Amino acid sequence: MSFIIGIDGGGTKTHAVITNLQGEKLYECFGGPSNFLIVGTEKVSVSLHEVIQDCLRCLNLSTADLAAVLLGSTGAGRRTDAELLETEFQSFLRSKKISIPNFRVESDARIALEGAFGGKPGSILIAGTGSIMFGKDKAGTIHRVGGFGRYLGDEGSGYSIGRNGLTAVAKAFDGRSEKTIISDLLFEKFTISTSESLIQNVYKNNFDIPSVAPLVLQAAELDDKTAIEIIEQETDELILHIKAMQKKINEPVLFISLIGGILSNKNIFSQLFTHKVSQQLSNCVIRAPEFPPEYGAIILAREFFNLK
Repeated sequence: MSFIIGIDGGGTKTHAVITNLQGEKLYECFGGPSNFLIVGTEKVSVSLHEVIQDCLRCLNLSTADLAAVLLGSTGAGRRTDAELLETEFQSFLRSKKISIPNFRVESDARIALEGAFGGKPGSILIAGTGSIMFGKDKAGTIHRVGGFGRYLGDEGSGYSIGRNGLTAVAKAFDGRSEKTIISDLLFEKFTISTSESLIQNVYKNNFDIPSVAPLVLQAAELDDKTAIEIIEQETDELILHIKAMQKKINEPVLFISLIGGILSNKNIFSQLFTHKVSQQLSNCVIRAPEFPPEYGAIILAREFFNLK
C-alpha cells in the first residue's frame, strides 16, 4: 500500500489527485458532484468510485495499492454527516466487492486549510456563496469562526451581499429609502421592476439570491451610495471574523489565505477588504495558498493515518 488519493468534492465537480507516500503527485482527474447533502450519498458514491478507478487505471494499480483515500466534501462540516457518507460509501464498495479500509471524509474547508499552509499553522477566510473562517495553531488545534449559515450568519458572502441588495431594492420600491442603481441592474438582468415581481421571484420561484451580489458590486463601482454602504458593512463583518480568530490562535502574526470568489477575485469588495486589513490589522499577513485543496486532502490523510 504505497499510494494516497486526495479528493476535493464540491457541488458541481469532484477533483482527485493520487500521490505516493512522499506526496509526489502522479495523476489527477475530475468527476461529478460530491455534495451528498444535495445530490445524496448514492450519487456521490458513484462519483467517488469513478475518480478513484480513474486514478488507479492510469497508474495500472488496484485498490490493494492504496494506503488511504481522503475526501474533503461540501456538507461534511459536522462529524455525524461525514460519518454518514463514510458508512454509505463503504457499503457501496462492498456491493462491488471492493475494499478500501482507510477511507475518511472531512469538510472541504479543512482540506483547504491544510493545503493553504502545507499542513502548517495558519488560517483561511472563505467568502463565496457562504462564509466561514478556519485556523490551525501550533499545537494542531483547529479553530472556527462563523459558518452559521444563511439564517444566522454568512456575513461577507455572496448570499449576504445579495440579500442586502434585494432588501435595499424592496425599500426603494416602497419609498422607505432613496433610489439605488441596484434596482436598475436587477431589472436589466432579471426583469424585476415591482414589489410584486420581487416577492414572486424570491418566495415562489426559488430565486438565486447570491446572483445579486455581482450587481451590488457593480453598483458600488458606479458610486451608488446604498451599494457602497452594503460592501462597507459586509467587509467590516469579515474583519470581525479575523479579530475573533486572532484571539483564538493568539500568535504574534496571523497568516491568512483568502478563498472563494468574493475575496480571491479582484473587485471593489476584495480591494476594500484588503485595504481594511492593512489599515486595521497590522499583525495579519495575507498570502496565496501554498497548495490546492485536493493536495490538502493528501496532507491530512498522511497525518490522520500516520503515513510516512
